[in-house]
Amino acid sequence: MAGKLAHKVALVSGASRGIGRATALALAREGAAFIGLHYGNNADAARATVREIEQLGAKVVAIQSDLHNGRDAAYELWHRFQDAAVAATGEAGLDILVNNAGIAPAVALSETSESLFDEVMAVNLKAPFFLIQAASAHIRERGRIINVSTGFTRLAAPTHPAYAASKGALETLTLALAPAFGPRGITVNAVMPGVTQTDMNAEWLAHTEARDSAEAMSVFSRLGQPKDIADVITFLASDEARWITGQTIDATGGARL
Repeated sequence: MAGKLAHKVALVSGASRGIGRATALALAREGAAFIGLHYGNNADAARATVREIEQLGAKVVAIQSDLHNGRDAAYELWHRFQDAAVAATGEAGLDILVNNAGIAPAVALSETSESLFDEVMAVNLKAPFFLIQAASAHIRERGRIINVSTGFTRLAAPTHPAYAASKGALETLTLALAPAFGPRGITVNAVMPGVTQTDMNAEWLAHTEARDSAEAMSVFSRLGQPKDIADVITFLASDEARWITGQTIDATGGARL
């Protein structure tokens, strides 16, 4: 039986591991026909994810791009995806864009250098901004743009001020773009994960005290799993979410309610 995303074409940034990988797999399970899987530097993880997606019956292309390079990287990623989409489907159209790639250095205000600040903004805000710009004319009617934010925009995060600021700006961008894409039936939303068990968080979650504290934040007394977030993204990508736009969906597991 065809899934809710049958025949859809998707591009997911930061999709070799963690939430991005879970999202790409979820889209494939729901019938997406072709998926662009962007990754930064872990080619082995990207190849493994490609194999999993192909086993689910979807076509997929892995595209390496260093999003630290901001606009140039975003446009390069889009053009390489566009060429692959034409080769695979005969068209350059896109139905689902998921801006998931991000970096989250735990650096306090007093220790944040200008170069680190610029790096965080380039990956977390500048690259998504210009990837949306590059793809905008090719996103089909009733398409979906989904930006991955963080619970640190709702909860104070003095350990991650640059990261929180970049994601706060991404949520504001989400709101600003929703009216622009509305006439084409395209929704623009963001998802706000809480502490999620991913490779990026593995080191600090390995400490029992830190893990216990992270689990206690949620009303469910557990860490989020990549699939928890991927399922929310998949819902937003579907026709079932056609009446939701300009919103940031809290997927923190009820953190600190």
